[in-house]
Amino acid sequence: MNSEPGTFFSPDYATARDRFTRAARAAGARTEAIALDARGPAREALTIDIAWLGAPDADRVLLHTSGMHGVEAFPGCAVQLAALSEFAALAPGCALVLAHALNPYGMARLRRTNENNVDLNRNFLAPGESYRGSPPLYARIDAVLNPASPPGFDFFRLKALGLVMRYGMGALRQAVAQGQYDYPRGLFYGGSMLEQGPALFLGWLGCKLARVRYLFVLDAHSGLGAWGEQTLIGAPGVNATGALELAGALAHAVIDPADSRSPAYTIRGGMAGALRHTLPAARMDFVLQEIGTCSAIAVLGALREENRWHHYGAATVDHPAKLALREALCPGSPVWRRRVLAHGRGLLERAAVWTWNYGER
Repeated sequence: MNSEPGTFFSPDYATARDRFTRAARAAGARTEAIALDARGPAREALTIDIAWLGAPDADRVLLHTSGMHGVEAFPGCAVQLAALSEFAALAPGCALVLAHALNPYGMARLRRTNENNVDLNRNFLAPGESYRGSPPLYARIDAVLNPASPPGFDFFRLKALGLVMRYGMGALRQAVAQGQYDYPRGLFYGGSMLEQGPALFLGWLGCKLARVRYLFVLDAHSGLGAWGEQTLIGAPGVNATGALELAGALAHAVIDPADSRSPAYTIRGGMAGALRHTLPAARMDFVLQEIGTCSAIAVLGALREENRWHHYGAATVDHPAKLALREALCPGSPVWRRRVLAHGRGLLERAAVWTWNYGER
């Protein structure tokens, strides 16, 4: 297998999208594009692109998604490109579905959020659930997280360390990252309604996967965990298979986000619950794959500076705050990128074996 990162990593959204669609067609995949109203930095069209390989009426489907968090798309898209170039034959009655850049606005503009500053993995609230509320601690630290000024040195790391000492890393991480619905310009904002991209994607899934008997979802992210290592996070209450059995199938521990010993945290409005509601007849397993980059405080600092530039600066894509965020979530290191490809390919292959064999267990 070719593991040179330059073969699969792209420099920007437009290049990544073009390479994905070309590779999908070359692999014999059926392709679709979900068009969004938002536009890229050059006013270019933005789409969620989907490649379907295998049986059109498959009852077992492996779904791989990238780019829920915009700028985090680069490693996930690289894995998808690698999969299209070398994926093994599919079993009868099965399909591999690749959803490229669920948040193309964020990928194109080097943001984690979409055009409305919404963190899409906090946007999938359950029917009837109110888009209101925030962790009480978030309100107390809002001024540190979201200063109303352009980016600039303001002793953030010292302030962050002070908050860790005062509240503890676990409590602080949960309060910051859980999802909030009261600060529209703030980090981890979950929105005021279901956003266009999530709504259209769920609609597509509800139509195309309505007859699926078993669905395995791999959702690719970056930024959490040790540098170059993967963390697999399960979806308790959604997953049909227990964590220990999944760990055996994937040859890697699958952690509970509520486990205080893990680097993960629980969230409101995650995609897993929405998929469960959209496809109630399917048995489902959902695993979120994180590839670690730098420390949690460094990632938070990069998110904070980019957010300041977006809301209180010119929001241009070539600003150092934008480039620093991309580096924090998709390091340029060839070693890190090789690890991404190794982890991503390996996980896809093991998930495929598990999915293809569903019903024989």
